[in-house]
Formats: sequence, C-alpha cells, structure tokens
Amino acid sequence: MSVLIFIDHADGHVKKSSLEALTYGAQLAAQLGTQAEGLVLGTVNEELHLLGKYGVNKIHQLANAQLNTVDTQVYAKAIADAIATVGADVLIFSHNQTGKAVASRVAARLKAGVVTGACALPETSNGFIVKKAVFSGKAFANVRINSAIKVISLNPNSFKTIASEGTATVVPLSIDIATSKITVTATNKIVGEVPLTEADVVVSGGRGLKGPENWGILLDLAKELGAATACSRPVGDAHWRPHHEHVGQTGVQVAPNLYIAVGISGAIQHLAGVNRSKVIVVINKDPEAPFFKAADYGIVGDAFEVLPKLTAAIKQMKTNN
Repeated sequence: MSVLIFIDHADGHVKKSSLEALTYGAQLAAQLGTQAEGLVLGTVNEELHLLGKYGVNKIHQLANAQLNTVDTQVYAKAIADAIATVGADVLIFSHNQTGKAVASRVAARLKAGVVTGACALPETSNGFIVKKAVFSGKAFANVRINSAIKVISLNPNSFKTIASEGTATVVPLSIDIATSKITVTATNKIVGEVPLTEADVVVSGGRGLKGPENWGILLDLAKELGAATACSRPVGDAHWRPHHEHVGQTGVQVAPNLYIAVGISGAIQHLAGVNRSKVIVVINKDPEAPFFKAADYGIVGDAFEVLPKLTAAIKQMKTNN
C-alpha cells in the first residue's frame, strides 16, 4: 500500500502545509511498511530533491507551467491519472484551499473513500481508521475507509513537521493534461504580508478597538512578533480592515501556533475559525467575554493600555537577547 503526497505550491514556493503533509505521509508509509512519494503539478523555484529530508524518496513532477494556476477539474484529472501511473493506494493532501477543492473530486474519479480534515495518523491495526475534527472542532470522529484507494486531507498545523537527512529522486511524469474551461483575466495578489493560512503567529482585532484609526497599536504588536494580522467579521463588514483578514467560520480558518485576540468577544462563528490554534491569548476589558472560556491565557484589561505595554515588553526582550 504505497503513499503519494500532493505537494502544493504558490508563486514558485512549496507551501508550509505541504511539508506537514509530507511528514505525515512518510510516517504513514513507514507504519504501513511501504514507500512515500511526492507529486508536484507545475513548476517551482525550489530544488525539489531537497524535500527528501521530509521522508519521501521519490517526487513525480508534471512540469507544465499551465498547472501553476489551480483549475480544480484539470487538477483532479491529472492527479487521478498520476495515481494510476504511479500505482499508489493512499493519497494525501493538505486540507488547505487547494486540498478542499480537489481532494473530493479526485476521490469521486477514483471511487475512493475520503476523509477531509484529518488530525492524526490512521489506525491501521484493524482496518484503516482516520481521526478527524467535526462540528467546527467541538468533537472528533473516527472514520473507517474500506475502499482500495484511500484519500486523506490533513488539517494544517495538526501534525509536526520533521526534517532529517535525505534527498529524493525527481522523476518527470508524462500524462495528458485536460483543457481548462477557465480563462484567467486578471490576478490580484496581496503582497508584503504573511499569509494568514501559513502564519505561525496571528494577531487579530475586533470591535473593541473602536475604529480603524486605532489599528496602529495592533499592527505594532504584530510587527514585533512577525505575525499576520486578522480581524473579526464585524470589523471586515464595517470596512475597518480588508476583507481577506476576516477569520472565522465564514472567513479564513487559521491554525497558528499562537493566536492573539484583541477586543473580540468570541462569538461561536469566530471560534469555529480559530479553535485549531495551538495557543490562544485573549485581551478584553470584559471579564465575561465568552472568548475567555476558550483561551489558554487571558488578560482582562483595556487594549489601549495593554497592547503598548506588551509591545514594549517584547521589544525589550528582543533587545536583551
């Protein structure tokens, strides 16, 4: 039962979530007593053979620049054909924007069982059972896959990346590419910012900051932490911050190592988008704010007093070190 890991990339660089998927796939392959291999669609600027340090010994690449733009139908056919060519039995995606759009399409083509949003290695001692979060992270389900081919998408930041010594052999993949039915007329990219889905630290603000003119204190803290910035839905709806910074059930779902919420009450819709964060810090002057129940650490205080002091303390710590 060989394992094939889809390696997602953007702007010529492999995504962090794909490194987690590689580690996950390599450990699953070791558990099954087989080999782990990678799959790349399109071209990248990085040296793919170096990804061998994450546990794969071979990387199949369909190096066609047309595939640098994700078309879910084209990707699904290409990946399904790659599975047939390579002969893999287990396919791993990252449960990011690409994985969410493509994994189920590939599974349908292959008549394969699929588990999306996995958070742990499968239990393989008695069948093939995958653990995943359900009900917006409030519970877990163990899902058994009985099909010959199995498809899994791994929740970002749910599995630690492990790198060691090793290189991979890069093998050209020769399969036909379907004609895209989509024409891209323009691409507007956000530059100069840490992508929310890739960020290790996220600093997020809510209506407690009272207006866009007060966002400077939050941006100062984010700069010192090297963090991405985010906001609650009411802030995005009021156009205090750009829409792409909205995190929550109806916005971007994030899973950083550290999530700092400033002036956010913690509505259930917001929690659904951030509850996979490793550590949550809440700063709010209302001691009864619901967010404190989900927080690992809480500061009851006025953000306009707490944030400048916190930023100054971080600056001092960095200077001392």
